[in-house]
Amino acid sequence: MVQEVTGVIFDIKEFAVYDGPGIRQTVFMKGCPLRCNWCHNPEGLSAQPQLMVSAASCTHCGACAAVCQHPDGCVACGQCISVCPLRLRRIAGERLSPQQLADRILENDDYYAAQGGGVTFSGGEPLMQAAFLQQTLDLLPHTHKAIETSGYADADVFDAVVKRLDYVMMDVKLVDDALHQRYTGVSNQKILRNLKSLCQGTLPFVVRIPVIPGVNDSVQNFEATARLIADAPALQKVELLPYHKTAGAKYEMVGKAYQPLFHTEQPVAIHQEIFSRYQIRSEVL
Repeated sequence: MVQEVTGVIFDIKEFAVYDGPGIRQTVFMKGCPLRCNWCHNPEGLSAQPQLMVSAASCTHCGACAAVCQHPDGCVACGQCISVCPLRLRRIAGERLSPQQLADRILENDDYYAAQGGGVTFSGGEPLMQAAFLQQTLDLLPHTHKAIETSGYADADVFDAVVKRLDYVMMDVKLVDDALHQRYTGVSNQKILRNLKSLCQGTLPFVVRIPVIPGVNDSVQNFEATARLIADAPALQKVELLPYHKTAGAKYEMVGKAYQPLFHTEQPVAIHQEIFSRYQIRSEVL
């Protein structure tokens, strides 16, 4: 008997059109082993539910402090949510069983199927909750299932999840390992191994490149990426996602500072022609 686990999600986005084929639901799962310097979902980094506060609009009325039972450290109990007169506080993160999540996905599954879509698991990094994810996927046998992932996981974990999917969107940020470690905090060796597995397989997949100015928008990085994925029979396309200056907007809400190691005002270079030379379809999102 498989032991049921629970997982933590922080959002379900309806009517998503950039997260796989058709119109889809996107489930955002909490927790990520990477610390990408440009991350635009800081509420997805921690694996635990956490308080988010729109501090810029706070009037410091004291209502939240009056009901707080954990002044030495927030435990995301939610006591302060309802007393905020401006509704500036919320909990990012909800713990669910696989069946509970599957039930939510299936509520509108027929509609999304009719639109050529399904459900996409994103994050954070969904592979950090691999056991929960696998059990949820097994409850969705007739749903088109996709993942948006960094690919950072042990090979057995990656393979076990991928075999349950219909479509993969995999981030490939930097081919140079030293630069990858500098800007994401981890080596890319697991990622490149799992990318190779996709390239050798038959499961449809997309390579996504977040294009960051002065970090990975060089001809050398694009060439190296193109060489890795050239001649992959199941590769659908490369999607280029230029850095957006609003990436740091939510950091203060989770008590973090946004401290990029690159010049955020520098324009990005989009070397789309490199992929054309390798006969790889590409598009800018």
